[in-house]
Amino acid sequence: MDLDDTPEEATFRAEARAWLEGEVEPLAPGEAPAAISEFEDPDEIERSRAWQARKAEAGWACFTWPVEYGGRGGTSTQRSIFAQEEARFRIPPDVFTAGIGMAGPTLLAHGSDEQKRRWLPGMARGEQIWCQLFSEPGAGSDLAALRTAAIRDGDEWVVDGQKLWSSAANLADWGLLLVRTDPDVGKHAGLTYLLVDMRSPGIDARPIRQITGGANFNEVFLTGVRVPDANRLGEVGGGWSVALTTLMNERSSLGAGGTGGALGVRALIALAAATHDERGPLLGDDAVCEAIADCYVRSKGVVYTSWRTQTAMSRGVPPGPEVSIAKLVAGRMRQDMMALALDLQDLFGAVVASDPAADHLPWDHGYLFAPAARIGGGTDEVLRNIIGERALGLPPEPRVDKGLAFREIPTGR
Repeated sequence: MDLDDTPEEATFRAEARAWLEGEVEPLAPGEAPAAISEFEDPDEIERSRAWQARKAEAGWACFTWPVEYGGRGGTSTQRSIFAQEEARFRIPPDVFTAGIGMAGPTLLAHGSDEQKRRWLPGMARGEQIWCQLFSEPGAGSDLAALRTAAIRDGDEWVVDGQKLWSSAANLADWGLLLVRTDPDVGKHAGLTYLLVDMRSPGIDARPIRQITGGANFNEVFLTGVRVPDANRLGEVGGGWSVALTTLMNERSSLGAGGTGGALGVRALIALAAATHDERGPLLGDDAVCEAIADCYVRSKGVVYTSWRTQTAMSRGVPPGPEVSIAKLVAGRMRQDMMALALDLQDLFGAVVASDPAADHLPWDHGYLFAPAARIGGGTDEVLRNIIGERALGLPPEPRVDKGLAFREIPTGR
């Protein structure tokens, strides 16, 4: 693939930058973009909604979606170019990752025309916040071991169970819900994929206070929750393949932040240039330069791997195991970058700031949030398994539950 803009892409980039310059202020030199948010400030959520609505109105949202569903009918390359340009401006944190990044692509791949018309346009305009209800206390790395059950009752499903680590579930309007509908077949074959109204009776989302001080992860209890069968994506018992679409798009979204996420290498360089010891700016220290260069090289590797994914997707090829590579490297890289930033600040790096105006807040928050980013969307161990088996062709791990019906699998409970 050609990593330089074609004339058409250069024109598109100029148009995108011109529009952004007319809408929002650019970041100052060395200024970091907004850090990852726990969205506990209602005003921040409303700013995120307003920004998404403004983009949709002007045709800069959901680039690859068909126009009839609120998209632009464009290419994944255009989406990447706009994201690169958008990162240069003071935009609010994005609360629509689960919706536009996961629910939308899953609906486009598996939804009926009626389902697409029902959800996608509002999603593109920022009218819906979505969450993912996959992981459970006994089903994280082994997602297919989930036990939240749904029983058919006429035209509805009745759901009982518990989900865990569900980002923004306490704010969400809709949830992507994976449930077990048949325990008498293999664990991957008895799953069904539902879209659940998070305001339904029987849903109790309880935020979990995290080491960052925020609480955007939730445990979600579902008790007798009724979901219309019209909200089912894919076939009954076919939920695993639908879930894989969601997961691959989730990893693509997370790995695509290969510039270092909200805090990139440019911000790290600016920090090193602005921080001094008795010899002068730390950017003049060989060891610091070497560490930053290592981050730069890794970030470029992630970016180019993500572009490879985007190129494949622009040709109609679904995300493959390369998204696992990008997500694996990006997660560890961000954690190392945050640790380096705290080291550069010496004793100030050990201070956990509560003042949002503190200069070092994005870095200490990023450092504390980094382990969660390495777990969400697939742990490092899960991603290594995928890379080993699907990309390198290595023998699969021994699986003692292979060939067993789900209810026959020992649980230790």
